[in-house]
Amino acid sequence: MPRPQKHVFVCTQMRPPSHPRGCCAAHNGGEVFDEFLWHLQQRNLFNQLQITATGCLGPCGQGATVLVYPDGVMYAKVTKADVTQIIDEYLLGNQVVAALKMPSEFWE
Repeated sequence: MPRPQKHVFVCTQMRPPSHPRGCCAAHNGGEVFDEFLWHLQQRNLFNQLQITATGCLGPCGQGATVLVYPDGVMYAKVTKADVTQIIDEYLLGNQVVAALKMPSEFWE
């Protein structure tokens, strides 16, 4: 298997509804993950991208969150409808989707 150019981590963390931090599952993280996988298969991007469902990435109130390595770019409040834009503009086009980028205070 060739080394992927980018590795996409999609938070699918699930917590009880009463949990104070919330979770990405409540913000459709699983649906976002499934949409990334669908595009991976439909576009035959297996040699370019790797998609992984993950637990908590930290900023739970900003879910669903997506983290891309090796660049370390994190996206916030991602929806299923945003996945095509992230793939086209950033993962394939190397242009950060500014409107979805995690606010910098979450990295400091």
